Amino acid sequence: MNWFEHFDRHPRRYVALLLMAYLFLNNSINATSVWMEHSRNGVPKIELWEPFVWEYSSAISALILAPLLFAWFARLPLRLDGLKHQLLLHFLGTLVFALLHVSVMVALREIVYAMAGSSYEFGPLVREFFYEYRKDAWGYFSWLVLYQLYQFVYSRLKGEARPVDEQEDSQSAVPEHFLVRKLDREFLVRTNDIEYLESSGNYVNLHSHGRIYPLRATLGELSNRLQSKGFSRIHRSYAVNHNAIDSISYQNSGDGEIQLKSGVKLNLSRRYKDAFKLALS
Repeated sequence: MNWFEHFDRHPRRYVALLLMAYLFLNNSINATSVWMEHSRNGVPKIELWEPFVWEYSSAISALILAPLLFAWFARLPLRLDGLKHQLLLHFLGTLVFALLHVSVMVALREIVYAMAGSSYEFGPLVREFFYEYRKDAWGYFSWLVLYQLYQFVYSRLKGEARPVDEQEDSQSAVPEHFLVRKLDREFLVRTNDIEYLESSGNYVNLHSHGRIYPLRATLGELSNRLQSKGFSRIHRSYAVNHNAIDSISYQNSGDGEIQLKSGVKLNLSRRYKDAFKLALS
């Protein structure tokens, strides 16, 4: 197994570790820089631990908000069309991100200062928020660009799929295979070998034999197209191949859980339960 296959099994875990390492190193450097600045003219007016609390509280706040931020980026990827509308939404996104980031950061600082028998003063609200907003807006757009680059490179390394139809101009034909382009190679994935479909932003991930192939489509469109091949929508994020199911369990709430032969467990939403039962009968 090469390094990419290791990464491909748990991409979110590796991205989280890389993000944590970056924030720890970056904010540690910032904290030591603040301490050196305060120590330059003699005895500093702050304690050694204070700049580390300032910087690490900012890093922890960013880590807490990162999943929400990346989910937002997935819903609103950068495109050439509708650029003004996208920029407006992302500008609003910077405001919300800054408000949440500053709120969590200040709360963490107040807790630590209280534990140290002191109190933390954020300063004049408007001035200090504008000071933090400049950095948060820059961080927001930097993360947005990096997220887009990551998605582009990852999809190229992983291989992007497209249906292979009997009639190339037909959008409703049921594909027997999906063609996957991976760097300079092409190979086929049989539709019957796909265990389940997973919604992922503007893509649907095709899960087959432990591998994931992104396809630019919507889950609703693709699951409807593959109904005759034994696929059913079971959740707003999942559709399943009936032949891959091992067992189904139901909960008192009306939801359920589907276990696949591969050991993967998928949530069954009550919204799709009746239609799913009907498709199985």
